[in-house]
Amino acid sequence: MDELAPAPGSNVDPGQTDEPRTPSRLHALKDKDTFIVADSRGDILGGADGLFHNDTRLLSRFRLLLGREPPSLLSGAVSADNVFFTFNGANQALPLPGGPIGPPGVLHVERKRFLWRERLFERITCVNYSRDEVLTPLTVEFGADFRDMFEVRGAKRARRGALSAPEIDGRSVAFRYVGLDAVQRSSIISFSDPPVRLSGSRADYLYPLRPEGRLELYLEIGAAAEEPPSRERFRANAAAARWDMRSRIRHGARLKSSGRLFNQWLDKSRADLALLTTRMETGPYPYAGIPWFSTAFGRDAIITAWQILWFEPSLAKGVLTYLAAHQADEVSAFRDSAPGKIMHETRKGEMPALGEVPFGRYYGGVDTTPLFVALAGAYAERTGDLQLIDDLWPALTAATAWMEHFGDTDGDGLIDYARGAESGLANQGWKDSQDSVFHA
Repeated sequence: MDELAPAPGSNVDPGQTDEPRTPSRLHALKDKDTFIVADSRGDILGGADGLFHNDTRLLSRFRLLLGREPPSLLSGAVSADNVFFTFNGANQALPLPGGPIGPPGVLHVERKRFLWRERLFERITCVNYSRDEVLTPLTVEFGADFRDMFEVRGAKRARRGALSAPEIDGRSVAFRYVGLDAVQRSSIISFSDPPVRLSGSRADYLYPLRPEGRLELYLEIGAAAEEPPSRERFRANAAAARWDMRSRIRHGARLKSSGRLFNQWLDKSRADLALLTTRMETGPYPYAGIPWFSTAFGRDAIITAWQILWFEPSLAKGVLTYLAAHQADEVSAFRDSAPGKIMHETRKGEMPALGEVPFGRYYGGVDTTPLFVALAGAYAERTGDLQLIDDLWPALTAATAWMEHFGDTDGDGLIDYARGAESGLANQGWKDSQDSVFHA
């Protein structure tokens, strides 16, 4: 296929916008390897924001307009349990077809969204609080650029894959991109109501709202097509997402104090950790952060698991098991790996898959390997679970061998990063040149 170019009927670049490149305030939601970052209105403007899945941006523009303007901002926040984002606003002046301008502030607008099963669910609600009927022109703008996470962060690529023309089908639009890694990635936007006009970049509606009238529009966005959005689907999946988060927050020992503010801080910390923790085949694993680090990091996960080991040891078990399964078994200058070394970072996007960046599985953290061994010892002391230590014994002995041979090249008993060329650290020039992009 040809290099990425605008297909007929598509935007020139769905990621570009005349809006400021970085919204002033960002709000994030996450489910497994999918997360969304948007501004306080819930809009995605094509800067550092977007809907991401497996380190690829599936949605680079997502904007709500009433008439020609976005709603005015009253509030925008994520719920205390990190499940829902809710925006509240009001209309600005509405142009009436063939008539005067409608008054601002007569419509209350709410956007409520959540992620569940790696899919975005959103409900747009408008209520007319005026004494007259209001003809409500509602527009949803959207676009998908399928940029790799590192492109969004600033990396430049000489070539990209092929972006197909949007597939429009009544009340859904499908975007498809075939990367240079020969993997097809899709983003499908579906609406509960058929728009008056639907194109590859926007859906237009015109709702007559009587006094105290209410409209609800449901949207779903994901990598695959499912049943049409509806109130029933929204409520059922919202309940499932909330119950799942509640069970994750309640896992482990509960801590309470006599201080109300301190208890609130504890509850918020538990909710934040529950949001970042992803269920792997090897057990729970805390991701490092949203947006740039919503993936498995070695050092961050070990330190997090160690800090809460005394009241939630299952997290340490998941971290140790995952890192042992991804331990290095070869010398690679590109990936900074050597036999026995523990992983620093892993990525699932197109650029890591092609080897354009080394972070598909990267081992550049020099202190992660001794921290892995130390966490295993602390876990055994805390839990008495020697069966896990027996299972991890080959990984632990390989890790200590790396510390003795590759990590301590001058034999002084200290791990020396500068002299660790045998473990792949000789490629320091490449790392230094990319540091501002990949490690900001």
